[in-house]
Amino acid sequence: MKTRLLLTAVAFAAAITAFAEDFVPLFDGKTLTGWRNPYEWGKVEIVDGEIHLTGEKKFFVVTEKTYGDFIFEGDILLPEGQANSGFMFRAHVDKNKVFGYQAEVDGNPERKWSGGLYDEGRRMWFASPIKGDKASEEAFRARAGDTFKRNDWNTYRIECRGKNLKIFVNGVLTTDVEDDKDASGVIAIQHHGEKGQTYKFRNLKIQELK
Repeated sequence: MKTRLLLTAVAFAAAITAFAEDFVPLFDGKTLTGWRNPYEWGKVEIVDGEIHLTGEKKFFVVTEKTYGDFIFEGDILLPEGQANSGFMFRAHVDKNKVFGYQAEVDGNPERKWSGGLYDEGRRMWFASPIKGDKASEEAFRARAGDTFKRNDWNTYRIECRGKNLKIFVNGVLTTDVEDDKDASGVIAIQHHGEKGQTYKFRNLKIQELK
């Protein structure tokens, strides 16, 4: 019996290790290889293994590659004061424009919508929460309102499997919806446009799913 339990534990640990090793870095910590800025503005720097975005207008930095079904993880640190950002996924790119799904990074300590699903440039707050729907907003805050750390690094996890979209903030499931608007697209990180403010990102990685 003990031998069986030991073998089961070893197999489980090996499975976890294999799963973890399936993640591929999206950012090598030294260069912007695999990323680009499709805007005519915005400053992008690599500092101590982090991507720093600074600007005076909103802009996004996007992956060169598109992704369909995947698990993405990344860390973000908002600047002090007024700040708002997000991780775009299955998103689309035009000149000076990025639109599509966004995992919200909300710096407003009262609104507390971090981990919500926003449709940038299209339907806006259409699902999690539904803006203007008091019951939906209150339900979202009850579920996710205390997961975001305003003045610290926060880890986001985004899972896309077909039309099922999940967002986690610091290990807590904040959004779990079904939507078939987009099946694939780029990953993107956002500077919201606050003049002189620097948004910081690190540990960006992805696991593509078959």
